[in-house]
Amino acid sequence: MSILEGLRPETALHYFEELCAIPHGSRDTKRISDYCVRFAEAHGLRYVQDAHNNVVIYKSGSAGYENHPTVILQGHLDMVCEKDPCCDIDFSKDGLRLKQDGTYLFAEGTTLGGDDGIAVAYALAVLESETLAHPPLEVVFTVDEEIGMLGADAMDMSLLSGRVMLNIDSEDEGILTAGCAGGATAMITLPVKRETAGGQGWRVRVDGLTGGHSGVEIHKGRVNANKFMGELLRKLPDVRLARVDGGAKDNAIPRSCEALLVSQTPDFAERFEAAKAACLAALPATEPHAVITCEAAEAAQAMTAECSAAALDLLGELPNGVQAMSADIEGLVQTSLNLGIVKTAQESVTMTFSVRSSVGAEKTALLTRLQALAEKYGAAYGQMGEYPAWEYRKDSCLRETMVETFEALYGKKPVVDVIHAGLECGIFSDRLPGLDAVSFGPQMHDIHTSRERLELASVARTWDYLVAVLAKL
Repeated sequence: MSILEGLRPETALHYFEELCAIPHGSRDTKRISDYCVRFAEAHGLRYVQDAHNNVVIYKSGSAGYENHPTVILQGHLDMVCEKDPCCDIDFSKDGLRLKQDGTYLFAEGTTLGGDDGIAVAYALAVLESETLAHPPLEVVFTVDEEIGMLGADAMDMSLLSGRVMLNIDSEDEGILTAGCAGGATAMITLPVKRETAGGQGWRVRVDGLTGGHSGVEIHKGRVNANKFMGELLRKLPDVRLARVDGGAKDNAIPRSCEALLVSQTPDFAERFEAAKAACLAALPATEPHAVITCEAAEAAQAMTAECSAAALDLLGELPNGVQAMSADIEGLVQTSLNLGIVKTAQESVTMTFSVRSSVGAEKTALLTRLQALAEKYGAAYGQMGEYPAWEYRKDSCLRETMVETFEALYGKKPVVDVIHAGLECGIFSDRLPGLDAVSFGPQMHDIHTSRERLELASVARTWDYLVAVLAKL
């Protein structure tokens, strides 16, 4: 028996549950893409599946809407795969363990993938229906959005004739997004040499930080575990790194980081407690559950003193967080970056960033700054997944229709906003001249974390809103 049985919108939630049973992390989208293809085939709908696993499904307009302008419905197939340390789910082969408490839908110990599985579920429900009023539809499911919008970037836009697009990839009900930042993923790889280490090995761990989305939550003062670990280690005497590893996704503020190190300091444990106390005392109120631990460990090899110092100095010097606020839109972050991943291999330490800005020149300047820091420390620099900003349109017929429809349904106007996060609307708008796009979605909380949850009542209201908007286009 489905845990969502009896909840509305029944069809959309049915598809969401089926999607959650299919592993679909970024770069692992073939199975969920094939599911969408099988859906199209089963319903007699024309489709295209490209080599990247993007899928476009076409449906004619309903009776009376056949000659209306084509509407693009768009969302992405991949999800951010984060889990609690004690969770035994293998994202490569296991489905999610869905739970609901009457108010929220969530997954036990893991991210839910409401970002952006709910868009796919809504779209499949629209495609299945024979009763809804709607214009001709081009339903676009892209892949690898969470790692730089790689699917949208690789997509053949000649597959699309529509110039009106509903992107269902926003997380706050009642907010219509009409612009977003551009961005890129940057990587700095520092070469390291190792040698047999003398002294005591120690395993240091930072855990329990709040984390969150590196775009829409970057201004909330949440501590980056990778940067925090660097600050802690630089307070300790005679430290030789063996490894440092933190974070799993460049676009998620890392919640935990672990370091293995060697020290010859006799009173290291006492020195550590002093450094720990100083770091915990400096934490903001956003981090009530932070935990720092240290235990003896084996560390036969460590980085050379020179390489260890370079790794810690680089980690300390790298920028992180908000770099500039918008002068035009109050409260809007203009430029930021997030040190999302630190990963140690035998001969290198790689640091990966999500860089965002609504001003192209500032994005370029920040990427150039990272490249200069890499060169300063003799590290290699690379970047990928660059995408353009989505500029706000002063005149938008779609936005007007959506505002009017929202007000008619709920008796109040929605908020129209521009966000500091990447949306595929930027790529589509850049490559489809004249595209009129709006992004919206049901209420979600704590996306990209294991605490992610969907408000069930909001899922129903947003479905009603989508249906009403389609009927007016």
